[in-house]
Amino acid sequence: MKAYRLSETIDGPCGQLVDMDQSELTNGDTLIKIIYAGINYKDALAGTGKAPIARHLPINAGIEAIGKIVETSSDFFQSGDWVIAHGMGLGVERDGGLSEYVRCDASWLVALPQGLKPKEAAILGVAGFSAALCVDRLEQSGLLTDKGPIAVTGASGGVGSLAISMLSHQGFNVTAISSKENMDDHLHALGASDVISSSVMQNKKVLEPGKWAAAIDTIGGDSLAWLIRSSLPDGIVISIGNAGGNEVNTNVIPFILRGISLLGINANSPRPLRQRIWGRLANDLKPNNLDVISNEINLEDVTNIMELMIAGKTKGRYIVKISS
Repeated sequence: MKAYRLSETIDGPCGQLVDMDQSELTNGDTLIKIIYAGINYKDALAGTGKAPIARHLPINAGIEAIGKIVETSSDFFQSGDWVIAHGMGLGVERDGGLSEYVRCDASWLVALPQGLKPKEAAILGVAGFSAALCVDRLEQSGLLTDKGPIAVTGASGGVGSLAISMLSHQGFNVTAISSKENMDDHLHALGASDVISSSVMQNKKVLEPGKWAAAIDTIGGDSLAWLIRSSLPDGIVISIGNAGGNEVNTNVIPFILRGISLLGINANSPRPLRQRIWGRLANDLKPNNLDVISNEINLEDVTNIMELMIAGKTKGRYIVKISS
């Protein structure tokens, strides 16, 4: 079987396409033949050796996969079932989805919901699931469409793109914030009402003029700090990424003068929440423009795409067609 496997080299951890025996896979009660897998920024960090993502080496990369069950000892599923696998140590603590086969524990798999095709689920992937968690959390926090615009940073990335599409579909006014040039048409096509450059975040006042009823930040660092300072009274800021840094230099003034709420999203969710969110992704949160953000590649293209992703030269979602 073929797999994109991380191993130690003289230059540090690095990924490459290899042939391996199925018996070498990490243990699990369910064997899955992978049809699609997605490439996320976290995968790119691991595959290029830019960050110590993998807890041990060698290990197959990929934090998500869509496929069909070959065999299972669990009562949850049976052979031939389509399933979605993501998180729970895939590509970090156990062999991941950038491979022809993977072994998982059935207790954290999700059945492909009715209304969602395998390729659609792959385009959504971890990014879509994460974006849906954000939208769901905003709705549960009582946010209504007439409260004001919602800012989305990292707008051309996987989570950002899908969050824009879902929010606009739900009737929210969305402002896309991106560091990339010539993205206006693409982001408007996703549903953004307005597009602004991330260069507006250069100001570092204690408090900025209030603009956002809510914000989804996929970047972290200065981006998250700026959104906190520039939110409207009672604004909600969701943090779901750290590509721009782990440290947040902020102050208490936005919280005590404007009542800002800062919420975190952990996509490694318990199974009941996974099932509910994937159910929504097959229904009311399913974007109607998935083709706009989808780029399909082969396993042989993974290294190149990971390097481009780290360099900030990609947009949307990259899905790997593993098997037919």
